[in-house]
Amino acid sequence: MATLSTEDFAFVRQHRGGHNRLGIAVLMVYLRYPGRVLGPAEKPHAPIIGIVAAQLGVTPAVWDVYAARDETRREHLQELLARLGLVQFSRQHYRALVELLLPVAMQTTQGIVLAQTAVDELRRRHVLLPPVPALEKLCAAVTTRAQREVHRLLTTPLTDEQRSALDQLLLPLTDRPVSKLAWLRQSPGEPSAKAVLAHIERLQAIRSLGLPEGIGRTIHQNRLLRLAREGGQTAVYQLEEYEIDRRHATLVAILLDTAATLTDEILNLHDRLIGSFFTKAKHKYEKRFAADGKAVNDKVRLYAKVGAALIAAKEAGNDPFKAIEAIVPWDMFTASVREAEQLARDAEFDSMALLVDHFTQLRRYSPTFLDTFDFRAASARQDLMNAIEALREMNRTDARKVPADAPTAFVKPRWGRFVFKEGGIDRRFYELAAMSELKNALRSGDVSVIGSRQFKDFDEYLMSRAMFDDQHHGNRLGLVVETSAGAYLDERLASLREALDETSRLAGAGELPDVELNDKGLKITPLDDATPAAADILTQQVYDLMPRVKITDLLLEVDQWTDFTRHFTHLKSDSEPPDRTLLLTALLADAFNLGLEKMADACPGTSMAKLSWLVAWYIRDETYQKGLAELVNYQHGLPFAAYWGEGTTSSSDGQRFRAGGHGQAAGYRNAKYGNEPGVLFYTHISDQYAPFHTKVINSPVRDATHVLDGLLYHESELRIEEHYTDTSGFTDHVFALCHFLGFEFAPRIADLADKNLYVPGKASDWSALSSLIGGSINRKLIEREFDDVVRLAASIQQGTVTASLILRKLSAYPRQNSLAVGLRELGRIERTLFTLKWLQDPTLRRRVSAGLNKGEARNSLARAVFFYRLGEIRDRSYENQRYRASGLNLVVAAITLWNTVYLERATAASRQQREIDESLIPHIAPLGWNHINLTGDYVWHANKRVVKGRFRP
Repeated sequence: MATLSTEDFAFVRQHRGGHNRLGIAVLMVYLRYPGRVLGPAEKPHAPIIGIVAAQLGVTPAVWDVYAARDETRREHLQELLARLGLVQFSRQHYRALVELLLPVAMQTTQGIVLAQTAVDELRRRHVLLPPVPALEKLCAAVTTRAQREVHRLLTTPLTDEQRSALDQLLLPLTDRPVSKLAWLRQSPGEPSAKAVLAHIERLQAIRSLGLPEGIGRTIHQNRLLRLAREGGQTAVYQLEEYEIDRRHATLVAILLDTAATLTDEILNLHDRLIGSFFTKAKHKYEKRFAADGKAVNDKVRLYAKVGAALIAAKEAGNDPFKAIEAIVPWDMFTASVREAEQLARDAEFDSMALLVDHFTQLRRYSPTFLDTFDFRAASARQDLMNAIEALREMNRTDARKVPADAPTAFVKPRWGRFVFKEGGIDRRFYELAAMSELKNALRSGDVSVIGSRQFKDFDEYLMSRAMFDDQHHGNRLGLVVETSAGAYLDERLASLREALDETSRLAGAGELPDVELNDKGLKITPLDDATPAAADILTQQVYDLMPRVKITDLLLEVDQWTDFTRHFTHLKSDSEPPDRTLLLTALLADAFNLGLEKMADACPGTSMAKLSWLVAWYIRDETYQKGLAELVNYQHGLPFAAYWGEGTTSSSDGQRFRAGGHGQAAGYRNAKYGNEPGVLFYTHISDQYAPFHTKVINSPVRDATHVLDGLLYHESELRIEEHYTDTSGFTDHVFALCHFLGFEFAPRIADLADKNLYVPGKASDWSALSSLIGGSINRKLIEREFDDVVRLAASIQQGTVTASLILRKLSAYPRQNSLAVGLRELGRIERTLFTLKWLQDPTLRRRVSAGLNKGEARNSLARAVFFYRLGEIRDRSYENQRYRASGLNLVVAAITLWNTVYLERATAASRQQREIDESLIPHIAPLGWNHINLTGDYVWHANKRVVKGRFRP
């Protein structure tokens, strides 16, 4: 950037004196990049002066001589403008930029995006950049125009009656002390028929306003969501004070967002209710069986005796009835048969028989539910839509019996035993089956709902086919793999054959390291503990030298280093928080699971009202992400962090927190963790121990669904190349997409011997691996589905759809879905390649294990921080749960960073006392907390001894 060319040297040497040559050369450097004029009193960055001066053979000090003559500087500027073909920024350029930036401002509210677009355009036109204040003023003017245009688009179609109805939303309800707007936006609470009906009532109230069809469709979703979010955080009395068009536009945006949210929440309530019916039926079935255990055992023992007596009677030719009466009186025997009939379960021992107990609850909401939504189905699910329409017709006519010609093709065999009875179709099980299949079809995307964000048609989640074809032909998809099926498969299958050949050879010779593979199966020797005893001693010695610190002082010090709190900007103005200690207090309330009210009590000088106001306007998912990225980036840049890794590998793991209080309704049950409801915080951590991404999982989906989110959507400067998970973090779909998106995926699979390998040919070609091979790769299927898989991967890569959302849809698809099967087949190639590498490479096994251990160690620190309320999640809303997880992860990242800084200093001090084995330092994790005071009153007093650039003793 500051390097002068031969032509530059010739030009500069035309000027007399070292100071003039340095001056005009430095001006030229700044005009080229960043493309602006140095101010009269502005001094260039010292490195720039130094680099240019060294090339010219003069001392940097002569700049001061040049800077003293403003007239010379102006003459040189005109000379340079002519030479470089640049022009000064003018009013004409200002007007042109306003018109150029307006469409951009209609899509985003981020000032930095507008500024960057303006800078790029000015450079393209060879126009000098204006001063920063002028550029900020320009962007502000464009933003204001865009806001007014959004308001105009949202209000012009409104009638006077609709405007009046919007204003009525701000008035309090007659039967409760809240506005109608607040009532519309209430969370659903615990899944129940009552909750479904209450939410449907809210949705119908919005629909009854009769907003114009298509209103808001011409406005970018980012703009609408931002306007809705601002309005949602604004008090009713403040909305009433808005200028009329602004008020009505804000209310329309809120209603559009709320209607979509209500739709998704109602459908999710239905999903959870159906799931709870199955769970309760299963538990009730098991409980009854356990309660009847003694009676069943008595009957089994009795009939065993009776059976033995009958066998003996037949063999001896005796009277069988007398044989029975010799065991038990006949009256007691007949009574026992009746008792056995009552104890007997369904022939298939299926708890589904007890689902009928929940039919009444289903009927409380199902008619209204079905009438509320417009369901659209793929052709493969049209039979289900026919059944839904049949249920609607039965509801309209109050029919109690299912017509003989009712659609039944959707009924699966397990349901069929209960639906089809001798007297016809069982109404209760027919409706239960239809509503259950509707839940499954909504999950997979086979059925979509008009007005939903979460349950759209599957194709709508992906980039349009026209855009895909254009980018595909232009080689602009941004994927790191071949996007031609033939070229891709030729390369991957050749690699697979090579790996199979080598692994088979090693297995046949018994040379796979620490692996025993034969006809009986696979056995891998467990890894030894790689941590030397001396490392534990050194860790203790170094941590003994760490200064003791309160968590409040730690956060203040970390903010002094990183200024991470500047990212928590105001929702409307993007201004930084006026009181950073108040912000840090709110962050601690999330991290400690304390809540705002308790935190206000524990923090002198703070009130609940102040904290609530700050949280409403400054704390959001995106501000948490940016603040976290600042901490991760700072730690990544510290030399000491390199002892643990290069920041190119990572692991992810879920940490479960029990749900308590109001949070029980939002929790879910997972047999892996017992019967109590809970919530999972799924966190990604780098090899340098930095937790760079976290998200809340409050549904019973597999961890693997969320692996790619952390790799793709973190905002740090980490460039992850290899990622580790445990068994729950992998599926064949994830294997395939990780490869398409450029990540090496390396899960530690617990039951590896039970996971079949898939080969490009006959299993007999690799006889030494026969016990592991489960089938062949279906190349024809992959070739048929390859373009759709590439479109899917590109849609994820470009942010058209989130990885977790689309993976959840794919995992819920019926087995015959071609895209899901095609992606699975590609994943089998990658999983087989990985497994073969795992068998050959003990260093890979050790690397993965070490990465996962870092995540487990981080979870221990997180558990220690998240200690209030017994470590239970008691928040009802998903938004508040996300803030808990984000606050916890941010504070853990701050502790990790602070420990990294002081571990470097403590290690240096330890070196002065004794000789240190450098190979032991990577075993000192920055996750200790015994030296950190996490409890007590949270008082914010800046330590006068710890000023910027200095550290604690």
